[in-house]
Amino acid sequence: MSKPVKTEAELIAMARAELKAHADSPNGMMISILRDGDAWEFRASADQATIDKPGYPEAVAMLVQIGDHLSKQYDVKG
Repeated sequence: MSKPVKTEAELIAMARAELKAHADSPNGMMISILRDGDAWEFRASADQATIDKPGYPEAVAMLVQIGDHLSKQYDVKG
């Protein structure tokens, strides 16, 4: 049984919405999707000033958890 398909932009928007609900994530964190065959995961990146802000490590950890459960529910279009 195949999973529903979402675009990268849709998945990133879903991740941002969940991050806002669960973590005090600093502005400036960029989220991208890294693909490996049929699998995918989120990647966070930011400039040093954002990385140094309180809450950044927690937001990245939360993003990993969000990616774990979204990747089990959705495939990436493309």
